[in-house]
Amino acid sequence: MAFFKKFFDHNIRQRDPKDDSNSQVGKPKAPYYGTVTPYSNFNATNDVSVLKSAIESKGVDEDVITAILVKRSNEQRQKIKTVYEASTGKKLEAALQKALKSDFEDFCLSLLMTPAQFDAHLLRKATHGLGTSEHVLVEILATRSNQEIREIKRVFKEEYKKDLEDVIKSETAGDFTKALLAMLKANRDESTVVDMALAKKDAETLFESGEHRKGTDVTAFIDILTLRSGPQLSKTFQQYATISNTTLPKALKMELKGDIEDCLIDIVKCAWNTPAFFAEKLHLAMKGLGTSEATLIRVLVSRSEVDLKKVIEEYKGMYGITLHDHIVKETSGHIQKALLGLL
Repeated sequence: MAFFKKFFDHNIRQRDPKDDSNSQVGKPKAPYYGTVTPYSNFNATNDVSVLKSAIESKGVDEDVITAILVKRSNEQRQKIKTVYEASTGKKLEAALQKALKSDFEDFCLSLLMTPAQFDAHLLRKATHGLGTSEHVLVEILATRSNQEIREIKRVFKEEYKKDLEDVIKSETAGDFTKALLAMLKANRDESTVVDMALAKKDAETLFESGEHRKGTDVTAFIDILTLRSGPQLSKTFQQYATISNTTLPKALKMELKGDIEDCLIDIVKCAWNTPAFFAEKLHLAMKGLGTSEATLIRVLVSRSEVDLKKVIEEYKGMYGITLHDHIVKETSGHIQKALLGLL
């Protein structure tokens, strides 16, 4: 809870949710906050020739591979894949898998997936094998738009021959399952207009469903937190503070336990400030003993054409160190150069 208190009380700028360009939902808005932009002198044939030489060179030239992949947009990488296969008769992914290893291999393969393929891959990985990575499920479903979620479901079915909903039902349980399925419906309001009357009504409903009764009506929390827009929820949180002596995050902590508690608190964080939510993810990945390169790859790749500039900005404000410097401190080798390339 200490991290959330720091996140919510001290490190996020207070702002009018009507001006919430950082919400996890809604149509893309200018200005662009990604760190990766289309390469101006792009030529897929030339890139394929360079990549082929780097892959086939004695010892493999990882620096050249990095230089190409991190400086091309996702759309451009898809064209590179197509030209590579047409000219060599082999898939670029297969060639990289054979030539590379460890975290750097995972990084390069992640960049070659479309956003929907990457998210579907992450969801499959989070629900396949021993244990379930609940935090990854929430991270993806709480920060993607309705259209992105619909595309993820389509790609997941196409790639893994299973409905994502069925996988979620089999790998999770209880109220946590209900919350994930609610987000999978992709029915969140994506308007940027804030309804003050609704914010007040929802705040009262949340209060009556939690603090003001014996037991907790979790369904009411799930319905409101998974259906309202980010700006709308931000105003609801403010209204909640006027009718309760406890903030909504603290109320969730008191009323709920386990995966559903973590899930709803993450939704609150995302609604309040999505880039700060990801900044915290990155910080936790490098905090303490060991570093989770998988988390660094997941977040940096997925946000590189969305809001990574904002994540970088929030990181410095929240932790007093630049994301660049922290990555330099906690990683090394080719994966370090690759991650820094995305920044």
